[in-house]
Amino acid sequence: MITTELSKIGEIIQNQREFFKTGKTKDVTFRIEQLKNLKQAIIEHEQAIVEALKADLHKPELEIYITEIGVTKEIDYAIKHINTWTKPKKAAVSFDFFSYSAKIYPEPLGIVLIIGPWNYPFQLIISPLIGAIAAGNCAIIKPSEIASHTSGVIAKIIAKHFDPAYIAVVEGDVEASQKLLAEKFDHIFFTGGTAIGKIIMAAAAKYLTPVTLELGGKSPCIVDTNINLEHTVRRITWGKFINAGQTCIAPDYILVNKKIKKDLIYGLKKCLKEFYGDNPISSPDYARIISQKHFDRLINFLKDGEVIIGGENQSSERYIAPTVIDNVSSEDSVMQEEIFGPILPIIEYTDVAEAIALINSRPKPLALYLFSQNKNLQKRVLQETSSGGVCINDTVMQVGVSSLPFGGVGDSGIGNYHGKASFDTFSHNKSVLQNSFWLDLKWRYAPYEGKLPLIKKLLG
Repeated sequence: MITTELSKIGEIIQNQREFFKTGKTKDVTFRIEQLKNLKQAIIEHEQAIVEALKADLHKPELEIYITEIGVTKEIDYAIKHINTWTKPKKAAVSFDFFSYSAKIYPEPLGIVLIIGPWNYPFQLIISPLIGAIAAGNCAIIKPSEIASHTSGVIAKIIAKHFDPAYIAVVEGDVEASQKLLAEKFDHIFFTGGTAIGKIIMAAAAKYLTPVTLELGGKSPCIVDTNINLEHTVRRITWGKFINAGQTCIAPDYILVNKKIKKDLIYGLKKCLKEFYGDNPISSPDYARIISQKHFDRLINFLKDGEVIIGGENQSSERYIAPTVIDNVSSEDSVMQEEIFGPILPIIEYTDVAEAIALINSRPKPLALYLFSQNKNLQKRVLQETSSGGVCINDTVMQVGVSSLPFGGVGDSGIGNYHGKASFDTFSHNKSVLQNSFWLDLKWRYAPYEGKLPLIKKLLG
């Protein structure tokens, strides 16, 4: 759908409401068919997806498969478990409700809006869509216009394989988003930055629409001395610099024990050379910054601290080399907002209490990383910090585990998804209590005279 057709948004939503009323989406067999349809559509258009992501972000093909097209495994997971997820669940009742039975029925919400970001513009649209389909909803998708090639491919795929009365795509810029947000939905799922998240939530408040906000933040990475240094360096380098650092759960900054700081920096330098060669601009395995605006924003961060690795950049290619910065202060601009690019500040600590205090002085991050074999330290960090999720002795991999709910807390987001959590996000759990006719005790009925002692005993 192009921008000139924005007047049709209301019509699309109305058509979806009519389709939802037919009850077709509540049929589990229908949902499974649509999930299989989605998977087949991705397979059929695989090359077009690859080319679009290369055009938008210069993504290496391997990264495309593991971080974008690999979302098909979520489809398989949903198909495998959907019959279990959709079954009513028995709920326990206390003895004073002995004649009753209770169940919880998951039911679809209705028409959901999914607004995607530009950094993983395919995966972060398709992943929540899987949950919306599995839960029995209709969906309107708004891909990011910044990743325009991928947005176009998504629009073509959905239009070819799905009835717009069931799933539709709205393409366009800010005006398209504003038109959509002026409408009433039954749920809004947004992935992006905190500032836009606040706008989404404010718009949703008009209709009391529930929201899921997958945001971001400055995800810290604590590095202790009790580690395998080679493995640590490799895992941090990969997690930080895939997609040129444009990952919401990338390690944003390192907090390293002073005793191991020099070894860590040396290891990072060696590993970056191993990954991307002497001149990463020539590497086929290194992405580019999405737009000139974001390039300029990142270049300003290079003024902070001391660049000890990388720093090279080329505006015409939107290229910034994998960069490590030392001697930064918590007041520097690079430490004030989410970096979302290939720049990695390093801050040393002598006692882990300093690292924990710094983390806790900031808004709660989407992810927290800890490299340590010390079980007591692991326990302490888990107990004394709060974050959307934690990954110990690795980075980013937590997002690939379907059984783990993924989401933020505080400024890093509201709600979660992936696997069963996606199904739950797009479902309403309807509580159903049923009484029988075999007995009808009169203790709750008027007249009440003489019944209070019994009530006190029952409720005491």
